[in-house]
Amino acid sequence: MLRVAFSQFQSHSRRFIAVGLAVMLSVAFLSTTLMMGASTRASLGASLGEAYSKAGLIATPDTGTFNDAALAAVRAVPGVTEAYGRMEAYAEFTAGGQEVFAQARNLAPMALETAAVTDGALPESADGVAVDRAAAARYGLRVGDSLTLRAPDGATTVAMTVTGILRGSNDPFTSALPQIVAGTPAVSALAAGARDPQGGTGAGAGYGTIQLALASGTDAATTSKNVLAALTGVGAGAQVKTADEQVTAQVAMMTGGQDELTIILLAFAGVALIVSGLVVTNTFAVLVAQRTRELALLRCLGACRSQVRNSVLAEALVVGLVSSAAGVLAAVALMAALIGWAGTQPDMAFATMAVPSSSVIAGLAVGTFLTLGAALVPAKAATAVAPLAALRPADDAGIGNRRGRVRLVLGLAALALGIPLLALGAAGVMLVVAFAGGVLSFVGVLLCATLFVPQLVGLAGRLASPAGVPGKLAALNAVRNPARTSVTAAALLIGVTLVSLMMTGAATARQAFDDALAGTYPVDMAITGGALSALERDAVARIDGVATAALLPVAGTMAGEGMDSPVYALDAAEAGRLLRDTTITLEPGRIYLPEGSPAGSVEVNGAAGRATLEAVVLRTRNIPALVSTDTARQSGLTGSGVAPTDSARTDGTGPAASAVWLRLADAPGGAPLSADRIKDIQSAVAQAAGVSAGAVSGAAIERVTFNEVIDVLLLVVTGLLGVAVLIALIGVANTLSLSVLERTRENSLLRALGLTKGQLRGMLALEAALVAGVAAVIGAVLGSVYGWLGARSALGSLAEVTPSVPWLQLLGVLAVAVVAGLLASVIPARRAARLSPVQGLAAA
Repeated sequence: MLRVAFSQFQSHSRRFIAVGLAVMLSVAFLSTTLMMGASTRASLGASLGEAYSKAGLIATPDTGTFNDAALAAVRAVPGVTEAYGRMEAYAEFTAGGQEVFAQARNLAPMALETAAVTDGALPESADGVAVDRAAAARYGLRVGDSLTLRAPDGATTVAMTVTGILRGSNDPFTSALPQIVAGTPAVSALAAGARDPQGGTGAGAGYGTIQLALASGTDAATTSKNVLAALTGVGAGAQVKTADEQVTAQVAMMTGGQDELTIILLAFAGVALIVSGLVVTNTFAVLVAQRTRELALLRCLGACRSQVRNSVLAEALVVGLVSSAAGVLAAVALMAALIGWAGTQPDMAFATMAVPSSSVIAGLAVGTFLTLGAALVPAKAATAVAPLAALRPADDAGIGNRRGRVRLVLGLAALALGIPLLALGAAGVMLVVAFAGGVLSFVGVLLCATLFVPQLVGLAGRLASPAGVPGKLAALNAVRNPARTSVTAAALLIGVTLVSLMMTGAATARQAFDDALAGTYPVDMAITGGALSALERDAVARIDGVATAALLPVAGTMAGEGMDSPVYALDAAEAGRLLRDTTITLEPGRIYLPEGSPAGSVEVNGAAGRATLEAVVLRTRNIPALVSTDTARQSGLTGSGVAPTDSARTDGTGPAASAVWLRLADAPGGAPLSADRIKDIQSAVAQAAGVSAGAVSGAAIERVTFNEVIDVLLLVVTGLLGVAVLIALIGVANTLSLSVLERTRENSLLRALGLTKGQLRGMLALEAALVAGVAAVIGAVLGSVYGWLGARSALGSLAEVTPSVPWLQLLGVLAVAVVAGLLASVIPARRAARLSPVQGLAAA
């Protein structure tokens, strides 16, 4: 029987090529998903974790900063070869005729230094400084130039010489400002008594983190405990993490305290596994079902059941191994192409490819076992009946027979269980529950497909009636052989559902991420700390790239426990035009506080009186205390009938306001502004307002940088989407091709009864288009619902998730599905038309 099995590869190679392609693409889908997860984590490590990519352990203080005693203590821990206390400070300097506000950090030991020099060298002396490439190009800095760094409070200046130009940073937390690297003494002098961009006073020199390099073979867990004990011994409370743990913690911080990214990637892997199983099983089942009569004939010639079954499994084993290996290689090639392209883009240079062993092993194992499992079920069915009975046509599954009733009961049970689980998971933000419900409900749809898909195709067949006899025959064939119609539609239904799910899920997730970023960074740009009035507001409002600007006077200060935080007043109508977060609506009698502030009542001292206001805690720390102008007036903070804005006269001679907030315009076409363009606007705003660069802050650049990280993730998902499209196309092509081959005698009979070659080709093309169109519509609807509910279950805790349906993309999918059905029928239809009626009727 092994000889019989291997002879099939020579006599029916065309059949195995079709199945092999389905297996290969399914495995490629699964492996690409796993590689996507590893590449995403590697890319985040190259972006968020760039600052400590060479560290074995990172110590972060519970409060404040580390001192020299803490640094010396951890340096003495066994297994630690080097320790780097990272110190940061803000600095101002003049270059290219502009006032520049930059972020400085101290140089690390070479074993832990992550900065790469593109020109010159890193600082070796106390008066040396290195500047990032973008800032050097923008402000005309070169190696050898003199640079005077000033602390933002203006009390400290440090004379430096540029020794090197650095490659730009990919870290979204540091790329917003020009970056400079200098020795620890210079940075310590800048940090001592410096204030941050919002006008607050810093805590002086100190180490924000301590990075540790470990000796080869050192156990990180044991060393982590020893480092923690050493820090505790000098009175420094801290947390010690590995670089991977630090990246995970930062991702969790960005996603509302939960590592949603890992959950989403695990869901992608689960979806890939389910879809791979459905596609491979469906395609291989059609192939083996076509050979049922052949296998039964072998039984008649003396082969026992186990021999026939083992013969089919041997074929499946070879096809599974070869196709799985090809699928893994295809996944590697696809990911290499995507990451390679992303790496060439300036904004995505941190994209990093990773091929974990799990993606290779899982691809080979899953592909092989799925192929074996797909072949086992129909092979067992073919050998479970008597040989002569197997030679007779089998009844299709329908309501009138036992097979149909079993499928109906199982399908309805899966739907009855899956739909509530899906709804519960989406409502309760439980991705695992929603995923299980989605799988169960989709399996239920597939099990019930035989009962409703042929009827829907028959109804759609009325659209083909104007085509004459071929159109009527195409509609009748869909109803006459419901099993064949359902099997053909199932392949495309799976693919289109997945494609639509990803498209809708990506669009919905994109909207949710935008809303989350808007909530975290509601103000694009702010000017603080200057004598600002309506003149400055009007001046910055005229700058190209500024959409709107508003003047915010100080309505008072928050009272209690030594607090002297300013409270700004903003007109409620202006807030709607200015703030990115549309959920912030300034209501009378309330004060809006940044995240982490205590809830309850807040006492505010104003120029004209004192008021108690109800606190509303926002979901962002990047905003000061805020009240509406109506609240400031009605609460008596600014005097009866006098609004805060009245204190800033339009002629500029009145009392100055305390802040100006700006919202930036989008680039043409609705795209966000680039980071370089935002920096140009920032410099122009500082000049127009007559303030130093340090007085202009904002979140516009942070928003752009985080959007770039998200874009890389969605780019990889788009590559995954391309694999899903290929699976859908190969699935429908396989089933349609095998279906036409199975109908050789039937088509020849139609030719003998007078159907022309053109009419035969037209009938098969219309039939394929009808089945593909109905399957695509069902898949698009299901995929849109699954995509929205899946995004809601994954991101509901991060932001308000509203459905975003990419209608044009879905229409494109429908068009591609119909065209794919037509193309899949071309070659089999030509073959059927070329075969003479006599030869076709004589075919076995």
